[in-house]
Amino acid sequence: MNSPKYLGHKPIISVNDYDKIDAQYKNNIDVKALSIGTAPYDFDEISLKVWRHTSTKWSRQSEEIALHRSIDLNILLVASFLKDITSDYPNSNLREEVDDLSKVNLIKDYYNDDESFLRPRLEELHGKLKEFLKK
Repeated sequence: MNSPKYLGHKPIISVNDYDKIDAQYKNNIDVKALSIGTAPYDFDEISLKVWRHTSTKWSRQSEEIALHRSIDLNILLVASFLKDITSDYPNSNLREEVDDLSKVNLIKDYYNDDESFLRPRLEELHGKLKEFLKK
């Protein structure tokens, strides 16, 4: 399914039919597209959109996030994989704090359980970052 062009977020680049490639959820998810485009609240802002579809219409549960926050979430994700629970120090400049020490290992366990899906995406992200930062 293609990302809609008539709603508030105006896609510039889309990943259509995302439900067919969504890692362990492929062919079993309501996410139909991803896009990067102009934000509905300010056409000078670039945002990312996860497009959800209910089978009859685009869902209000679709998520939109400012570009810099997506980058920060990815930093937080990788920092959480690296988190040493014996240390009080943050792993990033975001100054993350552990809210529930007893559950920190759930994040690492999730990665370990789903590494076959997550690692290839992280490797591609790594390669794209290296390519981009050379410029």
